[in-house]
Amino acid sequence: MKNKQTLYILNIVTAISVTMFFSCNDNLKEVQKMGISENEPIGVDYNINLKYTDSGRVTANLISTKTLDYSNRNFPFREFVDGVTLYIFDKDNKKNTIVANYAIVFTNTDLIEMRDNVVITTHDNKVLKTDQLFYDQKKEWLYTNYPVSFKTETDIINGNGFDSNSKFTNAEVLEVTGIITLED
Repeated sequence: MKNKQTLYILNIVTAISVTMFFSCNDNLKEVQKMGISENEPIGVDYNINLKYTDSGRVTANLISTKTLDYSNRNFPFREFVDGVTLYIFDKDNKKNTIVANYAIVFTNTDLIEMRDNVVITTHDNKVLKTDQLFYDQKKEWLYTNYPVSFKTETDIINGNGFDSNSKFTNAEVLEVTGIITLED
């Protein structure tokens, strides 16, 4: 009789243990998210001055006063809410400057969106002005469908849209609305 009771209790304990074992999930990510709203950034950075280097040479310098890190999202991104200034240096140390009042970097797609008073000034004094500009980091391609003003050495070209590689060697203003020729 005692053996039957012991066996009965052992079966119950085994059943409960197996049930508990299989009902446990790996919820580490859920536990990590506790206390962090999906709408809140996981981090905030102030007064950023990042320098990117390649083989000991500075290739870019990013400056921003406030950055929000949303890498806790399903589609992670970093937001530069107070604007951004980016200096890009080529192999000859020639500087191109990009300024925008707002920028967002989408981590998974390597796409950067810049908004509000976007101004790009190249080392050879070409100037692009628009209110929205996208940069595809993988393809090294700039584009927008917003109105633009593009100043070259000889002209100021206004239009609705812009396409170019990152070196501006094939820059094209789309839907040209006007050209002003500059005098020497």
